[in-house]
Amino acid sequence: MAQLKVGTIAALSPLSPETTVRGQYEGYRQVPGVDPDSQVETFVAVRLGLANWRWAGVQLLIRAGKCLPVTTTEVSIRFRRPPHDAYGIHVRGPTMNALRFRIKPSTAVGVSLLGKKPGASWQPQQETLVFADQPAADMRPYDRLIGAALASNRQLFARQDTVGASWRVVDPVLGDVVPVRSYPRGTWGPKDADGLLSDGDVWDNPVP
Repeated sequence: MAQLKVGTIAALSPLSPETTVRGQYEGYRQVPGVDPDSQVETFVAVRLGLANWRWAGVQLLIRAGKCLPVTTTEVSIRFRRPPHDAYGIHVRGPTMNALRFRIKPSTAVGVSLLGKKPGASWQPQQETLVFADQPAADMRPYDRLIGAALASNRQLFARQDTVGASWRVVDPVLGDVVPVRSYPRGTWGPKDADGLLSDGDVWDNPVP
């Protein structure tokens, strides 16, 4: 498993200013103890690719930040569109076939399928099935790490070669290579993050 992890990370394309957006929410520099000229980011969005046969051509988009509308951790997988649009719907964006895993604050798995709305019109309609919806574990991530360290369990910790492969990915954008963009509290970050998406695509914003 560890060898598979380092192989996957080693296949990631290094980040660049063109594939990275940094943000800072308005008012962060007024927080007590924060440097009034701070360039520390409170938001980041990146676009990655994997140079292997299984994931070639698939974009990996990651977005994380503070003071966003919803506090949650989700993984959303959008399936490729079929070569033939049987219904002539031509829908773009998150309204498409997708598989979603919610990790925090609750755990759930959802499947969204796009089809034709019942009736004579040719309007799209998405149906979502959510299952395994339950509260997340009470144990916090750092509690698990401390417990694993005390028990000499290495499974939750990265090997040296994995850490080295990870640094290779992020090293090109460390420091102030990418400017920090301001964004209002309660929004989904700087508008510049939309530039990481393919034409006509939008971010899949989680719901509470």
